[in-house]
Amino acid sequence: MAGCRGSLCCCCRWCCCCGERETRTPEELTILGETQEEEDEILPRKDYESLDYDRCINDPYLEVLETMDNKQKGRRYEAVKWMVVFAIGVCTGLVGLFVDFFVRLFTQLKFGVVQTSVEECSQKGCLALSLLELLGFNLTFVFLASLLVLIEPVAAGSGIPEIKCYLNGVKVPGIVRLRTLLCKAFGVLFGVAGGLFVGKEGPMIHSGAVVGAGLPQFQSISLRKIQLNFPYFRSDRDKRDFVSAGAAAGVAAAFGAPIGGTLFSLEEGSSFWNQGLTWKVLFCSMSATFTLNFFRSGIQFGSWGSFQLPGLLNFGEFKCSDSDKKCHLWTAMDLGFFVVMGVIGGLLGATFNCLNKRLAKYRMRNVHPKPKLVRVLESLLVSLVTTVVVFVASMVLGECRQMSSSSQIGNGSFQLQVTSEDVNSSIKTFFCPNDTYNDMATLFFNPQESAILQLFHQDGTFSPITLALFFILYFLLACWTYGISVPSGLFVPSLLCGAAFGRLVASVLKSYIGLGHIYSGTFALIGAAAFLGGVVRMTISLTVILIESTNEITYGLPIMITLMVAKWTGDFFNKGIYDIHVGLRGVPLLEWETEVEMDKLRASDIMEPNLTYVYPHTRIQSLVSILRTTVHHAFPVVTENRGNEKEFMKGNQLISNNIKFKKSSILTRAGEQRKRSQSMKSYPSSELRNMCDEHAAPEEPAEKEDLLQQMLERRYTPYPNLYPDQSPSEDWTMEERFRPLTFHGLVLRSQLVTLLVRGVCYSESQSSASQPRLSYAEMAEDYPRYPDIHDLDLTLLNPRMIVDVTPYMNPSPFTVSPNTHVSQVFNLFRTMGLRHLPVVNAVGEIVGIITRHNLTHEFLQARLRQHFQTL
Repeated sequence: MAGCRGSLCCCCRWCCCCGERETRTPEELTILGETQEEEDEILPRKDYESLDYDRCINDPYLEVLETMDNKQKGRRYEAVKWMVVFAIGVCTGLVGLFVDFFVRLFTQLKFGVVQTSVEECSQKGCLALSLLELLGFNLTFVFLASLLVLIEPVAAGSGIPEIKCYLNGVKVPGIVRLRTLLCKAFGVLFGVAGGLFVGKEGPMIHSGAVVGAGLPQFQSISLRKIQLNFPYFRSDRDKRDFVSAGAAAGVAAAFGAPIGGTLFSLEEGSSFWNQGLTWKVLFCSMSATFTLNFFRSGIQFGSWGSFQLPGLLNFGEFKCSDSDKKCHLWTAMDLGFFVVMGVIGGLLGATFNCLNKRLAKYRMRNVHPKPKLVRVLESLLVSLVTTVVVFVASMVLGECRQMSSSSQIGNGSFQLQVTSEDVNSSIKTFFCPNDTYNDMATLFFNPQESAILQLFHQDGTFSPITLALFFILYFLLACWTYGISVPSGLFVPSLLCGAAFGRLVASVLKSYIGLGHIYSGTFALIGAAAFLGGVVRMTISLTVILIESTNEITYGLPIMITLMVAKWTGDFFNKGIYDIHVGLRGVPLLEWETEVEMDKLRASDIMEPNLTYVYPHTRIQSLVSILRTTVHHAFPVVTENRGNEKEFMKGNQLISNNIKFKKSSILTRAGEQRKRSQSMKSYPSSELRNMCDEHAAPEEPAEKEDLLQQMLERRYTPYPNLYPDQSPSEDWTMEERFRPLTFHGLVLRSQLVTLLVRGVCYSESQSSASQPRLSYAEMAEDYPRYPDIHDLDLTLLNPRMIVDVTPYMNPSPFTVSPNTHVSQVFNLFRTMGLRHLPVVNAVGEIVGIITRHNLTHEFLQARLRQHFQTL
């Protein structure tokens, strides 16, 4: 929230007022979107916009429908959509191929140099030099990753919380830009190669979503010269579907799990789904999987078309040795252990999320407000500590373990299905004699994927002490790392941490309880599922992803049971890691449904009654004044005289005396607008003052009561007895402003600015029929970044000209009655993907408007407390 010296400037979505600094109640703070310092809770911010998934059925859109040959053009549209979906899958697979190729290249270069140095220095006593070499590689890579995040801050983290918000209907600035994709792809390969405990699978989901959002547009703000005349998919609704497909393709490319990717997009990502989208998303996921598979198999094996490497992360083949007749992957008795592991995994995941949340809050208070260089230094500090811990633990804490005969022989089938190198080629023998290996160095001095395969498939043993120390160190460092200013995923670190936990359980059961039938790889897999489920709280999609990654359907039941138990246990304490970070960003995310007690509220209790509206025929001068002094994204189109309604709509009468703004409030609102919207540029206040001089009113004394307090205490908006032809006046009281207004439709800010930029207007001496007409393609030409009102050259406009907005407004938006229960309002808003929901009474008068912020859990809770106070 913006503040001013000596006073507090308070803004809600439809009103703005400044008063003396005073103590706010928790309800007021919730409505204002501020933070309660006592509880240290972050409340939904007001500067996030909603995406508009509802179709605007205006005249230009109807003209398109009338001229369309439904059969021919409908088939062409569908064919183009299928081709675009295929292209999204292929491009996402290529992005994954690029990231994987360079991660492998840089990692092999780093470990090759360091391992040679360690082997030489273990005899010469110069291990400090080896540590410096490892630090040099890691710090350089992490520094490059942090610099890329400084270029595009949205590229930090995994990107899954932001994509989840986007698919929920929240417009997160810069989240699907081309520059974000480039910084994400390059940043994650440097971050992973730099030895940080991060994964590349989460960022792959974000990268696929960016490809899905940008590819169908055939244009980019980062590359302005690339402008192709592609008339399709120029709406938020179409982009939403492609982003869903891209996110699913990212999961499919990361894990080689196309069905799991589709279910991930359905369960965790998309808030809006339809049956026709399912097949397209699955096709996109398949395209990504087999594109990546084709190129990786050819590059690593030289056998193009063999499709041996389905994803960036593959768990290999789980099977018992042919010589061991007593071995079984799992038995019915093991299910009891799996349930207990699920409980422990849920507790560990809840602990991980709690610690990470506290770290994130600390960063928000102490790191983010400081210069950006501090974020780079924090990333370098994490890299420094991680490198030192990995090096010292590998050299000092490891034990020399005996290799089994089967380990020395190797597993040919595994070699073909998992990697071009045998599992045993990644065994590290630092400071160990022949036929033994250093178990700690084997886990730490390898890429994370190789360490996971060691825990899943290594026939040799790992010391329980080594596994416990590795789990503790990895748990703490991964928790510290997630949230720093580098692109970072959480899937692989969670899987590795959980696999160590599962292997530790198997080792204890074998060594101390004497259960010889246990297959260690199964327990490592279940441990990985338990910990990952406890952190992210996914069920169906994660079950299918793990089954597809193992290629073992018999693991379906234990994985499903483990994930359910882990989720139930973790949910008892806190939310999943992605939901926590959504809340920390203050994003007004709408859940699937409201609580039952919210039905005690009605639409009139939660709506914003103080409206800024426009008339069907409005002077340019009034439109510019409204657009420049408000930050609203939609305006009701109203008339004040119901008796002359037909004349108003025909344009025979003109009311251009829109809401008048005080001279004293123009600067205040402009300042608030600049702070709340980065896309709007500042403008000279004198320029606007000259435009509005003839409508300016003398300055009013300050209100005796706080305007916000009046709004908080009002549960029902009364309608004063005013003559229909009485115009709005600055002398009206708060109650008088809520006069009856006949509602005719809703017009968006982007539509009004487009009309002004393209000179759509007529003079007072002409009829509205002489006004130029814009086609649907012309109205959508600037999507998704429409021109800003502050970029408009006012000298090119005649303030006395009139704009007829009726052909371009949405004459039939979804509306609700003031007496509608909140659950009905919420379901309508949430299901239809609305951006604005007008509240219209029985005689067609608009009495308020509901936006996303009026339906957030915190806002509803505040209004419910207020409701009980007024009873």
